[in-house]
Amino acid sequence: MADQGEMKSQEEDLSPDIKDWSKHQVRQWALKLDNVDDSVAETLFKQDINGCSLLLLDATDLRTMGVTFGPAKLIIHARDEVVKLKREEPASCINQPGRPCKPYPFRRYHDPYRYMESSILDITESGASDFIEPCHEYKAFINTTDETKMNKFTYEVIRFAAACMNSRTNGTIHFGIGDKPEFIHGQVLGVVVTDREAFANELKSAINGYFEHKHKQTAQICIKPPRFVGVLNKNMTSSDKCVIEVDIVPDSTICGENIYHTSSMDTKKAKKKAKGKETVKPETKPQKELFVRDGGSSRDLLAPTTGAKPMMEYSQFVDRIAQLTQLRKQSEEKHLNVIKSSTQGSRLSQMITGGSLSLDKSHFERYVIITNKSHPVQLESLGFLVELNPTAVLDFDPESAKHGLQCHFEQQSTVSVHLPAKYKITEGVEDIANKLELTRNTSWVFCNGGIEDEVPSEIDEWLMDKGASIRDVISFLCRKDVLPNKRFLVIFLLLSTVSEKMDPLVETFSTFFQELKGTEQILCVCDNERAFTSWRDLINARFGIDISRRCIYELSFAEVNGTILSLLSENRRSCRFLPCGGGSKVVLEKKVERSLKTLEVLCVNQCEGGNEDNIEIEENFYKGGKVSWWNFYFSEQPGSTPFIKRDKFDFIMNTIIPDLCSLRKACVLMNLMHVPGCGGTTLAMHTLWSLRDKFRCAVLRDCNADFTEVAEQVVKLLMYDHEEQVPRVPVLLMIDDFDDKEKVFDLQQVIDKECAKKDIQSKSAQIILLNCMTSESTEDTEATEDTVFIGNDLSEKEQEQFDRKLVEIEKTHKNAQKTFYGFMIMKKNFSTEYVEGVARKTLKSFDINEKHAQLLAVLVVLNIYCKGASLSVSLCEEFLGLQPKPFCGTIKVKDGFRKFSTLISSCSVEGKVVFTAVKMIHSSIAKHCLQELITTHKVRKADIADLLLTTNELYESTQGKDKLLQDVHHILVKRYHSLEEESDFSPLIQQIAKETPGLEETVLQNASKRFAKDAIISQLLARYYYLKKKGFSEAKVWAKKARDLSKDSSYMADTSAQVIKHELKNAIANGKEEPISPEKLSILLKIAQSAIDAFKETQSLAKQESLQRLKIKTDNNPFNTSGCLGEIQVGVLVIEVMAKTPIFSSDNVRHDIMSQVLSGNVKLQDVERSDRCNKHRPYYIILRQFEDLLYNLKYRMKVNFDFLDNFFVNLGTRFGMKDIRDQVAQNELFRCFRQYAEVFCKTDSADLLRYKTMQTMLKLHQTRQKLEMQKADTYSGILSFLSNGIPPEIMERIARQYDFVFEPRHNLTVKEKINFLYVNVVLSCLKLESPFLLPYQRLMQLLCQVLREPIPLSDSLSLHFIAVVLLWPEQGQNSPACRSLGNYISQMRTSYHAVMKEVYNGKRPVIHFFLGKKWGYERLVPLGEIKKCIRVEQFSSMWENGRIWKEKKVKELLCRVSGRVMDNMILADTCIPDLKVEVAPVFRSELRGHAQGSKVLFFLGFSMRGPVALDIN
Repeated sequence: MADQGEMKSQEEDLSPDIKDWSKHQVRQWALKLDNVDDSVAETLFKQDINGCSLLLLDATDLRTMGVTFGPAKLIIHARDEVVKLKREEPASCINQPGRPCKPYPFRRYHDPYRYMESSILDITESGASDFIEPCHEYKAFINTTDETKMNKFTYEVIRFAAACMNSRTNGTIHFGIGDKPEFIHGQVLGVVVTDREAFANELKSAINGYFEHKHKQTAQICIKPPRFVGVLNKNMTSSDKCVIEVDIVPDSTICGENIYHTSSMDTKKAKKKAKGKETVKPETKPQKELFVRDGGSSRDLLAPTTGAKPMMEYSQFVDRIAQLTQLRKQSEEKHLNVIKSSTQGSRLSQMITGGSLSLDKSHFERYVIITNKSHPVQLESLGFLVELNPTAVLDFDPESAKHGLQCHFEQQSTVSVHLPAKYKITEGVEDIANKLELTRNTSWVFCNGGIEDEVPSEIDEWLMDKGASIRDVISFLCRKDVLPNKRFLVIFLLLSTVSEKMDPLVETFSTFFQELKGTEQILCVCDNERAFTSWRDLINARFGIDISRRCIYELSFAEVNGTILSLLSENRRSCRFLPCGGGSKVVLEKKVERSLKTLEVLCVNQCEGGNEDNIEIEENFYKGGKVSWWNFYFSEQPGSTPFIKRDKFDFIMNTIIPDLCSLRKACVLMNLMHVPGCGGTTLAMHTLWSLRDKFRCAVLRDCNADFTEVAEQVVKLLMYDHEEQVPRVPVLLMIDDFDDKEKVFDLQQVIDKECAKKDIQSKSAQIILLNCMTSESTEDTEATEDTVFIGNDLSEKEQEQFDRKLVEIEKTHKNAQKTFYGFMIMKKNFSTEYVEGVARKTLKSFDINEKHAQLLAVLVVLNIYCKGASLSVSLCEEFLGLQPKPFCGTIKVKDGFRKFSTLISSCSVEGKVVFTAVKMIHSSIAKHCLQELITTHKVRKADIADLLLTTNELYESTQGKDKLLQDVHHILVKRYHSLEEESDFSPLIQQIAKETPGLEETVLQNASKRFAKDAIISQLLARYYYLKKKGFSEAKVWAKKARDLSKDSSYMADTSAQVIKHELKNAIANGKEEPISPEKLSILLKIAQSAIDAFKETQSLAKQESLQRLKIKTDNNPFNTSGCLGEIQVGVLVIEVMAKTPIFSSDNVRHDIMSQVLSGNVKLQDVERSDRCNKHRPYYIILRQFEDLLYNLKYRMKVNFDFLDNFFVNLGTRFGMKDIRDQVAQNELFRCFRQYAEVFCKTDSADLLRYKTMQTMLKLHQTRQKLEMQKADTYSGILSFLSNGIPPEIMERIARQYDFVFEPRHNLTVKEKINFLYVNVVLSCLKLESPFLLPYQRLMQLLCQVLREPIPLSDSLSLHFIAVVLLWPEQGQNSPACRSLGNYISQMRTSYHAVMKEVYNGKRPVIHFFLGKKWGYERLVPLGEIKKCIRVEQFSSMWENGRIWKEKKVKELLCRVSGRVMDNMILADTCIPDLKVEVAPVFRSELRGHAQGSKVLFFLGFSMRGPVALDIN
């Protein structure tokens, strides 16, 4: 049996009663049937099978028509199912009357009004009432054929029109409206009209044919053209039906006292027939008719009658026509439109701005729109919606995306389209808001389907189908942590009349009414009184409230639009321009600008035409608020002194920026380093302001934004309105508040890749990043070619400018010196005494028990330990108990801070949601306020931290809650590393521990409760207990919790391992006995085994993490080396333990035996047999339990040493920067290696000679040990000598040692031969004239010899790297080995990925050598030689910007190679004419502007990943 639900969906647009179907609808139904061919539907259509005949058919009838047996059975079955469904429907559904509705407004053609199928017009068919109120007549218009339809239409219109004209009453005749007995009186049916123009033409023609010649003109005026009113399906979607309506308006000035006769139907038919036969029967006499309205119908007073006086009624009417005409005239005068006298325009201005009367300064920060079915005529009058930039639109029109409001809005602005389900809270509220882009983009919520195959619901079904999900949306929007409390306005935009109590908009109003606890934040807008009355009555009936005072209804939407747009300043209304090269400009479209969500674009005409308050903006800035574009704009106005120009400003404008523009990289970087609070951000913005007509300037809104998205938008800004791929104006992008330079380089790299991806054809820098970043150092450093430093010490010239500015400020601001702290701190040249005085004076009445004092203390601590920290205005209002109202003039949050309000300023925060917040005005103010709290008011840092962590009110659902949690987390866990001191804890925790020892534990315990599900906080507790308290049991508990919360994190696994390692270390340190006891030995080795197992697990997880990051491609966190280093450290501790046992502690021989045992060369039972001391037996019993640990100790340590050497030597930071954490790890690695070498790289005992067959073998063994001790036994160790400052003499000694190892009598490994090649190459770089250097030709011969031998996989990378370096052809060289260069490169790349894949994420292969201009050894230029040409601190930035290749010394060293561009690679030319080698560019963006096959020149470098091209020209 066919599924009933499926059957319903198939016939969704058909009447449930088959007998009502036309033959077209039967065909439509048959076409939808499964397994029935379309030809069957056509057969039914050709046979004129309608609904009634379909009910009578059986299978035999169908077969007679030519339908085969199978489809015939399916059709009969499907028909019976429809009949069954109809029968099973409740009687209430069948007989339920439609919803009442109003007729289309009289004499209107462009109103946004439509009927709904089966609704009932609430006006009955009627006669004349007051002449002006129209009478109505309904025609179902369904029992007509295509041939008779037009005749029926024209005849009925003429008949009705004549009746209205004679009766002097307005009227409307409706076609497509049913009447009894077949339908409910006034039921909307609708008709399908394919040619609307034909109806108008036929009607015009009929008027001329039916009316007397003298009245034709009058009739044409009184009978209005037909109106076609659309009919919606019950689920609010459009149908192809309409209702045809004709209005009749017998105006007294036109009709006068005339009587209007029409020709009879018979006459008309005769005329038509005669016309068709082209002959006219002269005997046909026209019969006159005189129609008048009689109740609900039209009656002919000249019709034949059986009455005695057939003409009496006609005569009476004729006599009364003068009276009718007079009555009509009086009614017209009574109904004359008076000039609208309304105050709703000013009311709208008040309500939509919250009383400010300016949208630029509106009390409402956000707007939410609720709207229903729109009409095309309305859309042009709704431009104000784009300017309001609503946070969300709840749209109940399922066709809005096709041709409704959403479609219209999206043409002018950006939207994110959502279904209500997206708002369901399944994760953190701010995380959901972030995914919805809720405060960055208009979220368009389709509340009744229309997208993603969501089926619309009828009004009666909507509440059950979709009501719950819409309640979720509304509840989400009304949360205090999503939109600002009392600062958003909900606007019900009623584009269609709401007439049903079950209408979704009524339910939506109900939910908002409850969530907002009243109507103060609700505004209702419609454009006519009828829609208002219906809405008001529905709300009153449902809630018992009068919504009138929150409604605007006397204004048309055009007037609403104009009123709202007039509330915008000229600046907001006017076009914004971007520079376009050569002084030209291009309009920045609003939609494009809003699509650049991560950027704040600075336009050429920024601020022009604005009405911002100069005094208010200046006050905010000089008190310590962030500078705005308005400050620069006002300073350029007549009568103002120029904006203070810092000394470094001209250097940036005239030197740095022009130099950067000349570089060939797509994205280049400039650093503006500054001490907090010294004007660095202001200088950066001043630079942008001054260059806004030469660059496309923008500011990155949020440094935590997705870099891929940022890059796409930056390139979009660059290419905007450039039809070709050649941009003419670069982008200058300011980035602020980054706390890590690596992130800056990450962003630069992602932008570079995006430029390459978009194939931007330009050979100069196109995006300049102006990185404004705080510096820990306060000492001024000399400006470089891409970096300037702004310190806290003004020059004399700068002080003079501040003096002049103060004079100007005091003219308009009387108390400037008492309140403008931001300005005065700089004016006083950052005087400590001044800032201390401000803090002391302002905090004089501080009382930590008062809430505003608590909030200030929290702000102070957050500001000091977390850069850019703030508290949302919503949070402050809640905490301080302020009760904001939804209109201007209520108490401001700053006032809630009372006397401390001068220490804070407002700001906008771009977090997961955008919100308004407060922050400390200056970092030095915060610093001295904290000192004042500690010294004068005895409020300790631990007290404030405790307050911050234990006060639940701070973490209630308000805007900025997630940001506050992030900031608190930051001050608890963020450590700062240096080579001098490894930081175990954050500065706050360390200072609390120092100032109030013991209280840091309380703070951390409270932190664990506040962040109960946070693995990093649990990790922090574990570290605290094993480092500070030596409480290893407690530490293990916290480490386990951290692991449980983050099972796959290598960092959490490392913490567990570190706990065990420190437990071992502590146990050894506390063991005073010497030698160690067997029991103690057992305990220590068990701990050591556990630690090693834990560090091995860390290593495994670290490799998995790294591989996962490679897949993600956006996570540049490097490989976690702590597992490898930790295992080495435990190995060192085991050696220390073993050395304390009597078996290995007595003399050098025993030391060497320990070395052999831990190397796995000597077994414990052999040592025991040769040990004559029985008292050692308990030790051997213990040691044999840990044989695997002991025998593999050296091997595992060596594996990890080699692994880390390979990692640190061949992989550098991606941007040439020194990674302090890597350096700390390498220092520890060096310490451990020294201890390793003491044990495993020495043979101290001459007695060991008796174990050797020959003295030569011992010497070879000792030589190899010495090489291992110097890390010269691996190629990576040898390469490290290029950068670690090793004296050439040591390198020569290593070369001599390898000469000995290389003697023919010794059995060399392939690895040693490869190492020998590296030793000579490195020695040549350190001391070219060394007598121990192998002649170059001998070296090449040896290389070719090794290449011919079988190569273990473990040696493939090292061999093929040195082969590629040495075999790059030079003039006159054409050996077979050189010709195999491409093969060696391929093998090297394969080996690189095989060996390094698990660890190279977030790193860049080190370029060990560059191709120089000389011959032999001298053609290899090590990286260190390049670094010598420039200052050390400049290397990373010059490398990234490509400026390093402009240095004369560098260019003199290196040889340029030619080649041709092929895809994303270069085919490099060599000295061998037919040998081309594939070379990868280090920066792909350097290939832009070079067509395929074009010739390029470049410098050649050699990394383990293959040869690379730099400075491509």
